[in-house]
Amino acid sequence: MSDVEFLVHSGIGRITLNRPRALNALTHDMVNAIAEHLEQWRDDRGVRAVVVEGAGERGLCAGGDIRSIYDDAKAGGTASLDFWADEYRMNAAIAQYPKPYIAIMDGLVMGGGVGVSAHGSHRVVTDRSRIAMPEVGIGFVPDVGGTYLLSRAPGELGTHAALTTAQLSGADAIRCGLADRYVPAERLPDLFDALATRTPDAAIDLVADAPPPSSLGAWIDDCYSADTVEEILDRLRDSDEAAVSAAKEIESKSPTALKVTLRALRRAAELPDLESVLDQELRVSHHAFRSAEFIEGVRAQIIDKDRSPRWNPSTLAEVDDDLVEAYFAEVTR
Repeated sequence: MSDVEFLVHSGIGRITLNRPRALNALTHDMVNAIAEHLEQWRDDRGVRAVVVEGAGERGLCAGGDIRSIYDDAKAGGTASLDFWADEYRMNAAIAQYPKPYIAIMDGLVMGGGVGVSAHGSHRVVTDRSRIAMPEVGIGFVPDVGGTYLLSRAPGELGTHAALTTAQLSGADAIRCGLADRYVPAERLPDLFDALATRTPDAAIDLVADAPPPSSLGAWIDDCYSADTVEEILDRLRDSDEAAVSAAKEIESKSPTALKVTLRALRRAAELPDLESVLDQELRVSHHAFRSAEFIEGVRAQIIDKDRSPRWNPSTLAEVDDDLVEAYFAEVTR
């Protein structure tokens, strides 16, 4: 069994991420295989649409293979930088794909899982969907076009998602512009059956429901419209109970990653297109990969699992503009 499987049936090119024990985390080989098949199917008259899904019942994709990236960072390697370059090219190819690209965002969809799905033309969430960009919790910064998507979410919803690493429900994801349609998980087999004989729009219309209400509060826009992370936290602490809880979440993240992420989101909002944002993200990812923050964050959350990262700098006040700007500098290999 391959880590990613490809099948063409009834005009549908089906991509199945097939590492269920690793929550379908992406490897470099998987990214290259997906990119290769998308290119092959682009002009194939036997393929009228593409579907991406995850094997197993836990989720579409939990992101990249963080342990491998951690080992590479500790060893001073460059394999992860090559991986990201190819992954970001794949993200751009998905966004520009000339045929319908249907992402089944069922279960957990995080980091690179967002990159392989939320740039598609037809993004389907379910009652089991939990979608997140969790990077600041490991001393990293949202990538795979995440800062493009989140900076273009209505109001400040994307800033909230990025700084808290909140897991969004399917309804929340639709409200944030990360997804389009809501299909109860029990109807996914009916969706695949319908795709065999109908257009993607007609197939989804057949099984979709109106999403339930989103849980994202009205306080978000006012609190997160501030210019600094410090002011955002002050506003959250002075708001309602949900906002105070969001502040506590943010306070546990890397101060450096928080400030770099806010800067990246604000800059991404001014950049003209996804490709420009991905170029920025590649620079930021390079610098984050070389930082002690990333190694410490992964150690605390994934390797030792003590959930007690020792961030350095340890406070927002110690993270000055020069340190933040250094993450956006041009890189040399």
